[in-house]
Amino acid sequence: MRRGISALAAAGLLAGGLTACSDKGDDGSAGKIGIILPDTASSQRWGSDDPKFLKAAFDAAGVSADIQNAQGDKSQFQTIADGMISSGVKVLMIVNLDSGTGKAVLDKAKRAGIATIDYDRLTLGGGADYYVSFDNVTVGRLQGEGLVKCLAEKKYPKPVVAELHGAATDNNATLFKEGYDSVLQPKFTSGEYEKGPDQAVPEWDNAQAGTMFEQMLTQRRDIKGVLAANDGMGNAVISVLKKYKLNGAVPVTGQDATVQGLQNILAGDQCMTVYKAIKQVADAAADLAIALARGERKKVDQTIKDGETGRDVPAVLIPPKPIFKDNVGDVITEGFVTKAQLCTGDFAALCTENGV
Repeated sequence: MRRGISALAAAGLLAGGLTACSDKGDDGSAGKIGIILPDTASSQRWGSDDPKFLKAAFDAAGVSADIQNAQGDKSQFQTIADGMISSGVKVLMIVNLDSGTGKAVLDKAKRAGIATIDYDRLTLGGGADYYVSFDNVTVGRLQGEGLVKCLAEKKYPKPVVAELHGAATDNNATLFKEGYDSVLQPKFTSGEYEKGPDQAVPEWDNAQAGTMFEQMLTQRRDIKGVLAANDGMGNAVISVLKKYKLNGAVPVTGQDATVQGLQNILAGDQCMTVYKAIKQVADAAADLAIALARGERKKVDQTIKDGETGRDVPAVLIPPKPIFKDNVGDVITEGFVTKAQLCTGDFAALCTENGV
């Protein structure tokens, strides 16, 4: 968990829940809002960034919100949802663990007359009132373009590219893959690159990602680039590359602009990451949830198609930004991480060297 969260908030997160409520109390015009986050293992954002920014948004509006984390457990996800529904929440916002579990929860909420929002991940067939996330196809495209840029700098002839995709049960992973496939597939088809081994990593599990990549590298020691779908899996890949003294020689992508990912970029072990302005997506989701809780339905300008039902889901999609060594400082400028968090220990000199 990143620094900067109060001890009270950290304790609440470890217990699986965090209650947001302004000092002013409820304004009386909005009911309670329930938010279920997925886990704290796949990415640091779920344990720190999202609950922090969501709580701040609801507190600022004087609206009561119950923020809990399912810790990757589908049964716990359903139990939390049942508790929120029975407590009388007016809006339920979820980050599903998979579409099946998410749909069951959304269906139950709708039967109880509760408005619903898919946060970050679209629940296929779920029929949520809104979807709030990032432009995830663009996230994947930026990863693909980033890897192409870094491989070009290495000047490898016909590089073998391995891929570690996100969880097959996560629709976002499908969208990321659509994005980077649009960049890499033409390279494979033309023979400019050689397609290496690729696998989806169950539940975005970083330990499994490392094991899978070591198996890939054992089979193909000539791997010259790795499309890793997020920073956690990218770091697992880098740990394996270090074992074989290949770190820095094999470009690795990431996503989420984690402190660890940014430090790997400064060290030259990671090619790039994708910065996603979580505060923006949290603020947008909170704004819609508060309106729904007050009986209002806001108009949004975007939609995303549910691949299962064909429905165009009203959506807010925040644009992502690629981060390389030369613009790592942008993440600090935008307040996502602090210089103290990033430029610690051995990384202080690297920060200075790179103008951070």
